[in-house]
Amino acid sequence: MTAAALGPLAVDRRAQVLELLRHHGSARVADLAGLLGVTPVTIRRDVAYLAERGLVDRVHGGVTLPRAVRPPAGAEGLVGASAAHQHHAPLSAAVVGMLVPSQDYYWPGVARAVESAARVQGMRVVLRGSSYDTEDDRPQLERLVGHLGCDRLIIAPRTDIPSAHETLTWLAGTGVPTVLAERSADPGPELVTFDSVHSDHAAGAAAAVHHLAQLGHRRVGLVMSANSPTGPNLRRGWIDATGTLTRTIDVSTPDPGRPGWDDAVAAIVRDCLSSGTTALLVHADATAVALVQAFEHADVDVPRDVSVVAYDDEIAGLFSLPLTAVRPHRGALGRAALELLGARVMDPRRPAHHLLITPSLRLRESTAPARDGVTR
Repeated sequence: MTAAALGPLAVDRRAQVLELLRHHGSARVADLAGLLGVTPVTIRRDVAYLAERGLVDRVHGGVTLPRAVRPPAGAEGLVGASAAHQHHAPLSAAVVGMLVPSQDYYWPGVARAVESAARVQGMRVVLRGSSYDTEDDRPQLERLVGHLGCDRLIIAPRTDIPSAHETLTWLAGTGVPTVLAERSADPGPELVTFDSVHSDHAAGAAAAVHHLAQLGHRRVGLVMSANSPTGPNLRRGWIDATGTLTRTIDVSTPDPGRPGWDDAVAAIVRDCLSSGTTALLVHADATAVALVQAFEHADVDVPRDVSVVAYDDEIAGLFSLPLTAVRPHRGALGRAALELLGARVMDPRRPAHHLLITPSLRLRESTAPARDGVTR
């Protein structure tokens, strides 16, 4: 499918029309249609929408900014009017900076979605990697804004470290439109707020628990990756959904292969056997896969003895026993973040928006109706 067939979302397209006008002062409908990959009729509707709100003035065959906010005399005129305008390229100059804590798990799917949607709209994406262990994201953000020319940001910074509030306050002061992805930030005394988009991880955990309850499981445990920002929301959803069920195991583990991993897995297997746990929700996939293998070594059958639901669904379906898994929608999250950016550019004064995207449950072979507890 071509870029013209897809076209940008209306809110992003109108933001781009305004951005073009801020650079050039005026533009022809035909030129805007060609640049944005939509029909002249669509552009005329956008122009009518913006004109009704006093953001633009309609002229014969084109559109201008209201006189009070037009560029000074001597600025270039209509887009496409002459070769003198070619060096401005305002849409291609729009650069979306992304800061993500990992470039090999979960976040590549988000970044690919942002890049694909941005490319359709004529924008470029610059990706920088941080770390779940970083103590300060500001140097990377300064590089994106100050050295790499990013004029809008989608970021997943650490918000649980002492430097976070100062960094986000600085970022708000730059005026660069910013969307937080899978992160929330305390506005603090300065009332600094950002648009944000999240997967509803609590709802995803609840969906897993409800599935297990429908299979007759009454003793349900939770295993989470230690220090994961997803963990608190997963735990909240697990607690809320278990209700009258018995919550058994509730542990956080190091990532597979890290110091303490083998001891943690051995303890989980022992606790399942001693507590009669018949089902587990496990974050993330790699932890779930390693845990299922540990059950196999202990002669505990999955799913006959213990049902397992993985959380993330990056590799869960590829395991030799395909794992039932909760899948956050990374592509939808990336596209929603870019849409929020477009809305913020179009209306910088609008209130902060926070979007929730509900994960889905993929049923596979690691869950089955409950039997008696696995006590031995």
